[in-house]
Amino acid sequence: MARDGQRDDKRGRGRDREERDNEFIDKLVHINRVAKVVKGGRRFAFAALVVIGDQKGRVGFGHGKAREVPEAIRKATDAAKRALVRIPLKDGRTLHHEVRGHHGAGKVLLRPAPAGTGIIAGGPMRAVFEALGVGDVVSKSLGTSNPYNMVRATFDALKHQQSPRQVAQRRGRSVAEILARREGAPAETAVG
Repeated sequence: MARDGQRDDKRGRGRDREERDNEFIDKLVHINRVAKVVKGGRRFAFAALVVIGDQKGRVGFGHGKAREVPEAIRKATDAAKRALVRIPLKDGRTLHHEVRGHHGAGKVLLRPAPAGTGIIAGGPMRAVFEALGVGDVVSKSLGTSNPYNMVRATFDALKHQQSPRQVAQRRGRSVAEILARREGAPAETAVG
């Protein structure tokens, strides 16, 4: 009976973990099968690329390798949870400003879009935006179509994203002054 009690206890802990994990959605971006040639033939292994996010501004990606696909996906998901970053979003639906990112031969251009535009992006970038919670964005991949480099380039661009609050704090100004300049009004009008 002690064993049954232990099983119930383990199940309970598992349920708590599932509830924590339910706040995140994960997107499988790419699976690669690799072969190692050995004396008896070939040994196959799998590499998985996973993007995970809470659809409220936190997102991460991970890479996992294993002999079986589910194990590779699990490892990639765990790596993604450890690498979560917070990205500032405008109105919780789009980016604050246009930004470029690159990693290796992967180059991407991300632009904010008006409400109702939707996610205009290719496969790996689309997964990042869906996990991040961006609803309106226009993006273009200018370099390689390698999913690993595209995802890393997208994260590079997103890390350079700054909200008006961050810019105002860095410059020692108020958010209203920063927004007035952004809209095109002269600085004297904003201050006066």
